[in-house]
Formats: sequence, structure tokens, C-alpha cells
Amino acid sequence: MWVYEKKLQYPVRVSKCDPYMAKLLMEQYGGADGELAAALRYLNQRYTIPDKIIGLLNDIGTEEFAHLEMIATMIYKLTKDATVEQLEQAGLAAHYVNHDKALFYSNAAGVPFTATYIQAKGDPIADLYEDIAAEEKARATYQWLIDMTDDVDLQDSLKFLREREIVHSLRFREAVEILKDDRETKKIF
Repeated sequence: MWVYEKKLQYPVRVSKCDPYMAKLLMEQYGGADGELAAALRYLNQRYTIPDKIIGLLNDIGTEEFAHLEMIATMIYKLTKDATVEQLEQAGLAAHYVNHDKALFYSNAAGVPFTATYIQAKGDPIADLYEDIAAEEKARATYQWLIDMTDDVDLQDSLKFLREREIVHSLRFREAVEILKDDRETKKIF
């Protein structure tokens, strides 16, 4: 189903070592409204969604994996040259003890990823509203991350991701309207 291009969806550049910012970015790596949760949510929901919307969930779910790769790259670049002391000062001592500098699916507070983040009700409209909310929460988080750094290179990549969340939210809103219109169409059997 997937073809992997060995390049990021959008270039990721960072101008300095910043383990504290890496810690904050973990929210979008393994948090409840992060990229992993979104990708798994959409690719799971596609099994109980009408055929006319499956492609949308496939496309956006796949793109969320590309975003996850971007976030992983940011975290890696922000920590690769960090000393143990810098990691400790950034609040990453426990992470370092457990994982060294390896990425691990957890949120900014260090709480490990859980499948409870992946919502699926089985009602297409309820699920799409959940998806809209998830995209809007991710958009807000990206804005707050942008506000937390003075690294213009990092801000550039974060702004790209923020804009993609807006596009996804709009696409899910369109899908809700398609399903509502379809629901209200008189069926003749």
C-alpha cells in the first residue's frame, strides 16, 4: 500500500542543540494528540467508514506517519550533541537512564504512549468529529511549540506541520458534510 520515499515531506533544520525543546516536541511524537495517535486513529477508523471517505482517512493517516518522521528528526537533531548534563537540565534524565538518546513514544511529561489515545466509535460522523478535534488540538500544540522556540529554522518546520493540521481539519469537515448530505438523501429500495 505504501511507497516510501527516502526524504522528509518537508525539510527539517535546527540551528542549535536544544534538549528542552526536544522534550516539548515529544508531545507530538507520543502524546494523545500527536502524530502517532493520529496516524493510528485514522487508519483504524477507515474500516467502519463509508467507502466514499476511506481514501481520505488513508491519505491523512499516511501523511501523519510522514509528520511523525519529521518530529522524530527534530528531536534527534535537537539532542544528538547534548551532554548528559544538558539532558538532565532539560528534564530528560529519566529518559536518558531508560533510553539513552533513543526516541521512545511518550509525551512531553514522559508518559508512555497508550492505545487509549486511539478513538474509534464506529459511527462515521462521531469519528470524524473526533478527528476534527484531534487536528485542532494538534494545530494549537504546534502554535504553542512555535511560541516556545526562538530557532527560526525549527519554527519553519513547525509552521509547515501546523498548516497541515488546518488542511486536515478542513478535509474532515468536508467529509462530515458529505456524510450528512448522504444521510439526508432519500433512499429508495
